[in-house]
Amino acid sequence: MRTFTLLGLVSGLAGLIGSEGQALAAGAIIAGAAGVLTVGYAHRPDLSQKPDATTPAAAIGTLGLGFVAGFGNPALAIAGATIITLLLALREETHHFIERLDEDDVKALARYAVIAGAVLPFLPNGHFGPLGAWNPQKLWLVVVLVTGFSFLGYVANRIFGERHGTIATAIIGGAYSSTAVTQSLAQRLGSEERGGAEPTGIAFATAVMYLRVPVLVAVLATRVFAPISLIILPALATAWAAGFWLYRKAPRHAGPAPPGNPIRLLPALGFVVFVAIAAVAAKWAQGSFGQSGIAVLLLIIGSMDVDVAIVTLGGLAPAAISPLLAAMAISGTIIINMGVKIGITLVYARLKGLSAALAMSSSVVVLAGAIAIAWTQL
Repeated sequence: MRTFTLLGLVSGLAGLIGSEGQALAAGAIIAGAAGVLTVGYAHRPDLSQKPDATTPAAAIGTLGLGFVAGFGNPALAIAGATIITLLLALREETHHFIERLDEDDVKALARYAVIAGAVLPFLPNGHFGPLGAWNPQKLWLVVVLVTGFSFLGYVANRIFGERHGTIATAIIGGAYSSTAVTQSLAQRLGSEERGGAEPTGIAFATAVMYLRVPVLVAVLATRVFAPISLIILPALATAWAAGFWLYRKAPRHAGPAPPGNPIRLLPALGFVVFVAIAAVAAKWAQGSFGQSGIAVLLLIIGSMDVDVAIVTLGGLAPAAISPLLAAMAISGTIIINMGVKIGITLVYARLKGLSAALAMSSSVVVLAGAIAIAWTQL
C-alpha cells in the first residue's frame, strides 16, 4: 500500500511538472523511480523461489498511470488503475481458468484473434465485384460475428458443460451447433443399453436454435426481427415445453464430450465464399424476379446453412423484400434444418430416440402453422 501510493504520488508530480514544460525534470523523476524499482525488486532473499515479474510490472504501470493523471488526464488513469487492480485481484481465478485450457483451446483463441484483429481492420470498405454485391469489410465482419457467437458457446461449454452433465452440454453446445450436439447425443443413446438424459439434451439443443436465429437476425437483419420473433415464438415455447417435459423424466447423467472447436480458418474462408456467392445471387434475383425470387433463394440457401441465409438477408436493401416474407423464408429454413436433425436422431438412436424426435416434431408442426397464418397476411 505505501510503496504503490508513493509511486503514484511521485509519478503524478512528474506528470504535473512535465505539463508545465519541464520535460527533462519530469523524465529524471520517472527514471529515478524506475531505478529504485530495479534495485528493490532485483534482491530476492530466497533464490530458490520462482522469479515473479507481476509486482514490478504493476509498479511500472502505477508510474505510468500516475504520470498520465498528473499530466492532465485523470479519467484515463483511474480507468487504467481499476483494470490493473482487477487483474491483480483475480489471480487465483485467472490461473484456474488457464489451467482448464488445452492446446486446442489456445489454438482456437489464436485463430479467432487472426479472424477478428489481423484481417478485418485492413479490408476495404466499398462495393466491388459482380453487381457491386461485395463489401469486403462487411463480408468479413459477418465471419467475425458468426464465428464469435459460436466461440462464446464453445468457451461456455468448456467451462460449464463438462461439469454439469448432458443437459448443460446440450443447451450451451446448441448455441453454436445444435446439429453436432444432436448427432453426438443420438450416437451415444443408440450405443447404450439403457437410455439416460440424451433425449432431453437433444430436445434442449434444438430448442436453443430457436433462440439463436432471432439473435442473429437482430444483429444482421434488424428490420426482420419483429416478424420473425412473432412467427418463431409459438414454436420456441413448444420446443422448451417439450424439453422440460422430457427433463422431468430424465435421470442424472455425465456429460458427453462437447462438439469440436468451431474456430477453423479454412471453414471460415469457405463460409465467406458461400456468403459472397449468395450476395451476388440475391442481387440477381432481386433484379430478375423481385421479392418472391429472393424469398425462394433464401429458402434454398438456408436449407444448406441458416446463418448464410440470415447474412444474405442482412446485405439486401430494405425495399428488396418485405420483412414478413423474409421472416417466412428464414422460418422455412428452420423447418428443413429440424427435419435433418429428426432424421439424424431416428437413424442413430432408433426407437430410443423416438421421444426426442416427437419433441422436435411438435415444434415443427407449430412453426409450420405459424408460417401458414403469416402467409394469409401477405
